[in-house]
Amino acid sequence: MATFTHIVLLVISVVVLLPSTTMAAEYVVGDDSGWTINYDYQVWAKDKVFYVGDKLVFKYPVNVHNVYKVNASSFVTCTVPPPSAALTSGNDVVTLVTPGKKWYICGVEEHCADFNQKLVIDVQQGSMAPAPAPSSATKFGAKTFMATIIFGFAMIVMV
Repeated sequence: MATFTHIVLLVISVVVLLPSTTMAAEYVVGDDSGWTINYDYQVWAKDKVFYVGDKLVFKYPVNVHNVYKVNASSFVTCTVPPPSAALTSGNDVVTLVTPGKKWYICGVEEHCADFNQKLVIDVQQGSMAPAPAPSSATKFGAKTFMATIIFGFAMIVMV
């Protein structure tokens, strides 16, 4: 019976005390259409919430398109950076590492200016606002509360 009690206490401790984690999402830009011309990427992005750690995957035929990360003014004017800044693999994965606006364009011919091949997104810091740091009294209270619950459950199991 002691082994069962130890297992129950361990399971309860892990479930209750295990911090919640979020999984990064991976978005294929344009879904099944991929990164292409004459596609409204703003409509694609409007119902999505992007977080730091998420990944954008730009899928397209090699030598037909490319991807440039640009600033707001280059996005509006479709100004293409130097070729060395291009992503060109046809399966480019961009990890979102900082919060804020992010702008992407295709630099092939007039794909951005004439065919609207561009994307702007707003990246959020995290999936939940961080909780304020607990005071020492709160920390002690939470530990005492958890110990009481675990002890109470152990007593019920042993009866």
